[in-house]
Amino acid sequence: MVSSEVTTPPTGPGPVAPARWARWAAAAAFLITGLVLSSYFVRVPSLKIKYGFTDGELGLFFVLPVVTGLVAMQATGNLVARFGSAPIIRVTMLGLPLSLAAIGFAETRWQFALALLAFGIVDGLIDVSMNAHAVTVERALRRPVMNSCHAAWSIGAMIGAALGGLAVKADLSPARHFLLLCGALVVLGLVAGRFLLPAAADRAQGYATAAQPKIRWHEGWTPRIVLLGVTGTVVLVAEGAVGNWGGIFLHDELGASLATASLGYLAFSVFQAGGRLVGDRIQQRIGASRLVRWAGAIAVAGLAIVVLSPLPAVAVAGFAVLGVGMSVLVPLIFSAVGHSGAESGDVNAAAALAKVNTLTYSGMLLGPVLVGWSASGVGLTLTLAGMLALLALTLVTGLRRI
Repeated sequence: MVSSEVTTPPTGPGPVAPARWARWAAAAAFLITGLVLSSYFVRVPSLKIKYGFTDGELGLFFVLPVVTGLVAMQATGNLVARFGSAPIIRVTMLGLPLSLAAIGFAETRWQFALALLAFGIVDGLIDVSMNAHAVTVERALRRPVMNSCHAAWSIGAMIGAALGGLAVKADLSPARHFLLLCGALVVLGLVAGRFLLPAAADRAQGYATAAQPKIRWHEGWTPRIVLLGVTGTVVLVAEGAVGNWGGIFLHDELGASLATASLGYLAFSVFQAGGRLVGDRIQQRIGASRLVRWAGAIAVAGLAIVVLSPLPAVAVAGFAVLGVGMSVLVPLIFSAVGHSGAESGDVNAAAALAKVNTLTYSGMLLGPVLVGWSASGVGLTLTLAGMLALLALTLVTGLRRI
C-alpha cells in the first residue's frame, strides 16, 4: 500500500497520507542539520581557545570537513540509487549530532581533525539525501514542500545559535553543550526516521547492472543542471557575503554602531525564514516560474537598496528585502534539479543534486574570501555593487530554466 503510493506518477489521483507524515520527517532532517551546524559555528571561538590555534591554523582545520563533505556528496547519488534516501537519512540524522559530540570531546588536535573529517562526511551525505527525499515527497504529494523544508533549516540554525549563545553565557564547555544537544537530537532523529518514505520510493531497480549502470561523477552534467548549479552558486555567494560582510559594510561604510551592524544579518535571516515558511503556498498559487522570477527581482531590489543606502537603517531594511527575495531561490533551484534528475534516465534526484551541491557548496565557502580580496582592492561598496550586477545577470539567465 505505502510503496504503491510513493511510486505513483506525479500527476493523477492517488492516496498520499503517508507522504504527509514524510513531509514533516524530511523537515526534521533539515531542522537537525541547521541546528547542528549553527551550534558548531557559534562555538568555534571556544574551540580555537581550547586548542590554541592561530587564525591560520584554524583556517587549515576548517578545510577538513569541506574536503570530506564534497567527496561524500559525490558518493550520495549511488548510495541513494542502491539503498534509497530514507536509510541514509536515518543514519545521518543520528550521525551528525554524534559527530558534533565527538568534536566537543576531542582532546588533542589530531582527535579534533578526525572528528572534523567525520563531521564533513556525514554533513555531505545528509545534505544531498535530505534534499533528494524532499523531492520524492513532492512527487508523492504532487505539491511543493521544499521551501518549508529549507525553512526548517533556517529555524534550526536560529535555534542553534540562540542555544549556543546561552551555553556560552552559562559557561558550558563545548563537550557538555554538544552532548546535551546530541541527546535531544538523537531522540528527534529516531522518531522522525520512522515516518520517512520507504526506501523503494527513490531506490533504483536493478542498480549497478547492465540495465541500471553505476552513476559516475562526471556523467549527467546536462546544460540545465550546469546552468541551475551556477545560478545557485551565485545566490549562495551573495548570501555568504551578507553573513560575512554585511555587518562590516554597515559599520565601516555607513558608520553604524556595532549593535546596529549586527541587525543586518538578523533582518536578512528572519525575513528569509519567513519567506520560506510561506513559499510553498505561494508556489501552489502562482507556480514555480512566476515565483522564482518575482523572488529574483525582489532580491536584486533588496541588494540595490543596501548598496545605494545613505543610512544604516535603510541598509538594514534592504537586507530584510534581500532576505525575502533570496528565501525561495535555493529551494526552488534544488527542487527543479531534483525533479530533473528523477525524470532522467541517466541520473537520479540525489545524483543531480550532488552535482549542483558541489558547485553551490564550493561557492558558498569561496565567495566570502573572493569578496574580501575584492574589497581590499576596490572597497566594499563597489564590491557589493559588482555582486549586484552579477546576481541580476545570473538570475535573468538561470531562472528561465525553472
